[in-house]
Amino acid sequence: MTEAAPRSSDGVMPRSASVARYRFRATFGRRRGGYLALALLIGLTGGIAMASIGAARRTQSSFPAFLASTNPTDLTLSTYGVGPASPANTYSPELTNEIARLPGVRRVESWVGVFGIPLGPDGAPRLDTVAHVNAVGSADGLYFNEDRATAVKGRMARPDRADEFVTTAIGARLLGLHVGQVVPMGFYGLAQAGMPGFGTAAVPPQIRMNMKLTGLVVFSNEVVEDDADRLPTNILFTPALTRPLLASGSTQGTWYGLQLVHGVRDVPRVQQAIPGLLSPGAAGFYRVTSLGEAKVERAVKPEAIALSVFGAIAALAALLIAVQAIARQRRDGDEDLQVLRALGASPATTAVDGLIGVLGAVVLGSVIAAAVAVALSPLSPLGPVRPVYPSSGIAFDWTVIGVGLLVLIGGLGAAAAVLAYRGAPLRVARRASEVQSRSSGAVRAAASAGLPAPAVVGVRFALERGRSRTAVPVRSALSGAVLAVLLVVATLTFGSSLRTLVSRPSLYGWNWNYALTTINDVPPQALTLLSHDPRVAAWTGVQDIDAQIDGHSVPVLATDSRAEVVPPLLSGHAVDNKNEIVLGAATLAQLRKHIGDTVVSSYGSPKDAPLYIPPTRLTIVGAATMPAVGGSSTLADHTSMGTGAVVSIDIVPPAFLQATANADPTLNGPSLVFVRLRAGTSARAGRADMQRVVDAANKAFATDPEAVGDTVAVLPVQHPAEIVNYRSTGATPLVLASGLAGAAVIALGLTLTASVRRRRRDLALLKTLGFTRRQLAATVAWQSTVVALLGMVLGVPAGIAAGRWLWILFAREIYAVPRPTVPLSVVLAGPAAIVLANVVAAIPERVAARTPAALALRLE
Repeated sequence: MTEAAPRSSDGVMPRSASVARYRFRATFGRRRGGYLALALLIGLTGGIAMASIGAARRTQSSFPAFLASTNPTDLTLSTYGVGPASPANTYSPELTNEIARLPGVRRVESWVGVFGIPLGPDGAPRLDTVAHVNAVGSADGLYFNEDRATAVKGRMARPDRADEFVTTAIGARLLGLHVGQVVPMGFYGLAQAGMPGFGTAAVPPQIRMNMKLTGLVVFSNEVVEDDADRLPTNILFTPALTRPLLASGSTQGTWYGLQLVHGVRDVPRVQQAIPGLLSPGAAGFYRVTSLGEAKVERAVKPEAIALSVFGAIAALAALLIAVQAIARQRRDGDEDLQVLRALGASPATTAVDGLIGVLGAVVLGSVIAAAVAVALSPLSPLGPVRPVYPSSGIAFDWTVIGVGLLVLIGGLGAAAAVLAYRGAPLRVARRASEVQSRSSGAVRAAASAGLPAPAVVGVRFALERGRSRTAVPVRSALSGAVLAVLLVVATLTFGSSLRTLVSRPSLYGWNWNYALTTINDVPPQALTLLSHDPRVAAWTGVQDIDAQIDGHSVPVLATDSRAEVVPPLLSGHAVDNKNEIVLGAATLAQLRKHIGDTVVSSYGSPKDAPLYIPPTRLTIVGAATMPAVGGSSTLADHTSMGTGAVVSIDIVPPAFLQATANADPTLNGPSLVFVRLRAGTSARAGRADMQRVVDAANKAFATDPEAVGDTVAVLPVQHPAEIVNYRSTGATPLVLASGLAGAAVIALGLTLTASVRRRRRDLALLKTLGFTRRQLAATVAWQSTVVALLGMVLGVPAGIAAGRWLWILFAREIYAVPRPTVPLSVVLAGPAAIVLANVVAAIPERVAARTPAALALRLE
């Protein structure tokens, strides 16, 4: 029995606010446990939701944050000449100054290639490392000031120490080195490479120095890499060592890092101006930082999406569970409200009773949620950027915290007010009188079908809310079950589609089995073998070049019109003639073009002839996802998922092809060959065939004095950066689905427990009428089964549709072929839901079976 509020001197109940304050003070001791539980519930569930959404935002922005900490360049340029006498093959302070004076350029720094090789115990250079480890020296601060390398183990080499160097983890593994090791290093002149006996101790280095490996580093363009970019990796020497090497003339090639005044907006203008600074016959290769940044952001998107979805679901769960807890607290005080109403309290007075405590618990819980979110922030970001993230400690995402507090306090406060309004005794009685005659058609059908009494009663408990104090929020329980199944099935569908993408190279641009690649041209002997190989279904020769399309540097694959093997199309059609072009979907968006529009493609300037492709107007006829492949991938941007273009080889002048070919004019062939095997060819047989072709090509090179050093290699599937990262996150959707299923099971258990508690009068009556303990347990089992069955019938198809729709949106966002798949586990989701529902109903079943009939009826 409640303690009555004091009356005023004239016998009238005081104002509602006064009664609410009095009641709060009088009942706080009895209700404080409930208030504390509500606050902790909101704090934990809301905090996890806010932390997940904050982690999603931090993960998605992790690479831009890391990149900003490296003092990044906007554009990089590498210059190499066709002949060894070209000044572009050596470092040129004059060229550096000319680039720095271009309109739009703010700062330029550079590194140069050096002939530095670790020495063996006998003093001979370890030439086996040269193919995979690129020795570079910072000429004036690049990698130490601009595009700073990030040490992940040990420390960065000091720029003023000539005897210190760093390399990547891959470089250290290939060289067999560890941090802190002192390594004998030899630096050779370019002319020494042609001396008899080079590679032995008979040809000593120009400079020999014992150098210390001070750390393992990550370069900003290596955080997420395509397979095509993984090797060669870099070993980096300091400016203090590079300066004397420059003076000795033993360097080759230069890489310029340009910071632009207006960032990416100045890239096209600067790219158009640079060729005029290069000497005739020199080639410039470009990498645009923003393209690499976009690639990494696409690679981390699955983690960010998974965290966002989990955070949104956790937020929804926090709101639903908190609302149910508030409603339970309100129902527990029904008897007090009846007494207040009998003593003359107005509807407003009964409505605000207990509201102060509930609102206080909501505010306290929301503050706890914000604290939990901040405490969990060091766990993010997730994904490949985490090892190099510049600030991995406590983070305050004020946007998430602010919106989260607003949603929790505003949403739950409004829900508490609505529940208080609807829970007033007068309105409860009115609703009870309105629904007392309603009966579910499913219940009548179950009774007509001759189902046993526990089944009929269980169906009624699942579908009918009951009356008065035994009323149960049936609709919310059913909608929760449908929503839970929908989310689990949608997550499983999305995860299956992600696994399908990772396992099918044709969906991310590799629409063939193997590629043959060489520095210059694949010889005709190899092409002849391919044409007569019974296991080869089709092959296409390709020239990869770095062309200008509407002023933007774009990697281009030039091949025959109507080629048989081309990257998979997302829309439109393939190149049919020399006036057409297919663009990667990302490049199409970058150029702000659509299918049917035209672009102007060119290469170089007239003074660079024959390395010159005049401006040619081309019509965009298709959009494709492009393969991660390119013969010049270590120098320039290469085609990758969504980036690049396909054109007809007919727009490339024969003189251009000859100039980029071997000195032998008979070897004017493709630099890449895409090979598609016949269906049913085993991987072993196909690989053996390709090796036979490669051996024939290399034998032809070995007998040609004009092709010294040329080799052909077989490339298996080259995974783009997005796929490299997605393969490491393949379990994320399964973990998320498991978490959702667990949350659904817990929610169902709480709902059934609350239902049993609320229906104790009904259960007592059933027991009095002769129901055995087993029949009472069966009643609850039928109730949980009906809830799960409805969740399955409505949730599974809706979840499949939602998962497919979400995947198509995601695939288009990352420029992959959108091909959603539905896993077999979805078929099992329905039966699993019913089994889990009956498992989780075990405890409510026991409670129902042990309901003391006499005590329950006496309390009524």
